[in-house]
Amino acid sequence: MDIPEQVEAYLAGQPEPKQADLRWLHTHMLSEFPQCRLWFSDGTNADGRVVANPSIGYGAYTITYADGSSREFYRIGLSANTTGISVYVLGLDDKTYLARTYGASIGKASVTGYCIKFRRLAVINADALQAAIGHGMTVEQRG
Repeated sequence: MDIPEQVEAYLAGQPEPKQADLRWLHTHMLSEFPQCRLWFSDGTNADGRVVANPSIGYGAYTITYADGSSREFYRIGLSANTTGISVYVLGLDDKTYLARTYGASIGKASVTGYCIKFRRLAVINADALQAAIGHGMTVEQRG
């Protein structure tokens, strides 16, 4: 299966109304950032062990680890969780930025250094979420 097929299978496997919210976010990402790289992670590591929830990724940046090694990874991640949806905004140098900038205006969401977690799109401010996503997709990466 290619990546778009994996994404579609993942979305189709989600219960409603979570599926509709995930599809809306996915469609928004593809229309807002049509040239971005699309990723899919099934949540397993190299040994086939489940280490995370499956996720859809958009864009790309280079993660540099403390040991000096590096790899490419997505900038924005979208994942279903047990209580709702997580949107990951990765590659930000300032781990307080999301909470400081969007925490008060986003509505009923938990905002951490790189994750915005909410039950349904209906309970959050979609404009604030879109602004956070836009920032994550366009922030310059320091080298």
